[in-house]
Amino acid sequence: MNLFLLIFGLSLLILGAEIIIRGSISFGKKLRVSLFAIGVVIVAGGTSLPELASSINAVVSNHPDLAVGAVIGSNIANLILVMAATSFLIPISKINQNQINQAWINIGLAVILITMSYLIIPFNFVFGIFSIGLLFFIMYIQVKQGSLDVSDVEEKGDYSLILSITFIVLGIILLIYGSDLFVDSAINIATQLNIPEAIIGISLVAFGTSLPELVVGILSAIRRKVDFALGNVLGSNIYNVLGVLGISSFFGNFSVPTVIGSADLLFMLFVTVMILGFMFFLKRIGRTYGSIGLILYVGYIFYIYS
Repeated sequence: MNLFLLIFGLSLLILGAEIIIRGSISFGKKLRVSLFAIGVVIVAGGTSLPELASSINAVVSNHPDLAVGAVIGSNIANLILVMAATSFLIPISKINQNQINQAWINIGLAVILITMSYLIIPFNFVFGIFSIGLLFFIMYIQVKQGSLDVSDVEEKGDYSLILSITFIVLGIILLIYGSDLFVDSAINIATQLNIPEAIIGISLVAFGTSLPELVVGILSAIRRKVDFALGNVLGSNIYNVLGVLGISSFFGNFSVPTVIGSADLLFMLFVTVMILGFMFFLKRIGRTYGSIGLILYVGYIFYIYS
């Protein structure tokens, strides 16, 4: 029953995120907001809305281990599950400097999290302000460089003003209700199986909240827009750390759980360095990376439950 509620809650999260995205794009168009300005919000944070909603809910309900685990696990899943599945279908041969820069930013953020874990530095209001400020700065630089892909923004959302606002409100309601179901059922599963919440967060919850990125990746491969999928994953990981953890830290103080401390963070750093290596030295992410990534992800899930 809890697994069914988890899947149902996740479905509401994904549906809510999609409705909010479509409503926001249409609302922005009606107000004559530039596509770039809309793109900053949608491209950077659209697929991370499920992570954001579930993390805030977890922190508010005094289960922050679930939130931190979900963010770290989601970043790992994005890099070696989503990108592996995408590149296995269609190799990514057009690597640009912006994608390499995003990978370096991901490495820097991983080092920051590892440092916070070792020094037991909490996620708090100060971290939140720093994170949101840094996130806006990174997005500002990307807009100036013209590196944000807003092609999907033009294709989505063209509704009346009233319908656009209705979509946004309905999407928020679905996110709130879906996150309640998702987090509560995840906590119940952890309790029943006597597994730490952080482990459930880094595996089951992380996999679930990475599904939007996985869908985007596979659709991008089918449409042969795999370079967009790579940018989406790298950008989503940046948003997960700075946006999701940053905003969540306004709702309560918490730290990196000891059960997922250095080992999982070091693994996240390792897979980020690995994807940068493929991008920097081989100038492509192909089926070799796809095979290695899928094997690593299966091995990682087996390791954390063994």
